[in-house]
Amino acid sequence: MVDASVAEKCRNAAKEMRIDAIRAMYAGGKTGTHIGGTLSAMDIMAALYVGVMNISKEKLQSDDRDRFILSKGHCSLAQYAALKQIGAITDEELMTFKQSGTRLYAHSTRDRDIGVEFSTGSLGQGICLAVGVAMALKKKGNPARVFVLLGDGECNEGSVWEALASASHFKLDNLTVIVDRNRLQHDGFTEEILSMGDLAEKISAFGPDTKTVDGHDMEALLTALEYRSEKPVAIVADTVKGKGVSFMENSPSWHSGRLNESQFNTAIAEMEGA
Repeated sequence: MVDASVAEKCRNAAKEMRIDAIRAMYAGGKTGTHIGGTLSAMDIMAALYVGVMNISKEKLQSDDRDRFILSKGHCSLAQYAALKQIGAITDEELMTFKQSGTRLYAHSTRDRDIGVEFSTGSLGQGICLAVGVAMALKKKGNPARVFVLLGDGECNEGSVWEALASASHFKLDNLTVIVDRNRLQHDGFTEEILSMGDLAEKISAFGPDTKTVDGHDMEALLTALEYRSEKPVAIVADTVKGKGVSFMENSPSWHSGRLNESQFNTAIAEMEGA
């Protein structure tokens, strides 16, 4: 049973994170930002960083910290917003996203000082890293968990399926794989580009204990992310790309984009009123 106060704390964090992402996007808006998949993942990220993972500003270097790997590394702003929630980065630094001299890059870049474990962005790479980390932790007898977030378009990559098969073969029960199933990728709708059909069924066939949840239902997310099995766990989180901003939701044109002043004001007003 999910603690209602924890769920509420996570919902509030997700709302703040979406607003922060829009603010940081606008502040660094000379080039496009991968905002659609950033917003679709915010409830997942809030559930992980605020509700589930053994992680804090003080534990960024601790060996017993849970590890998070953003395999869909182009949505780094979602992780930066989460890291602000735990005090690993300040609001002032978050507003330097993608600007000259920043350490908050458009794709995840390893920086243990702020809690970014690995550099990712080449799709299919992060889940392979996660399998290796989970295997290493088990060999050391370290009880820490490993969480990895993928995009559904990323699942076009063959390396994703090799990693899932390997995770199952090596019985990595400390690994949880989450797929942000927002049904859109760079070139359009996922089912038109390369249909995955029943994605949960396909993942399950590779061995993980697989569940499908509403990726914007905080109680369902917390329950799924806390779940442990004798196998690797996989969660297919059904989400809305661009969640929280009406003109972005389910729009292929907002996989990446820039905000003008009017769009920025509209987005902020909608999310503050949510």
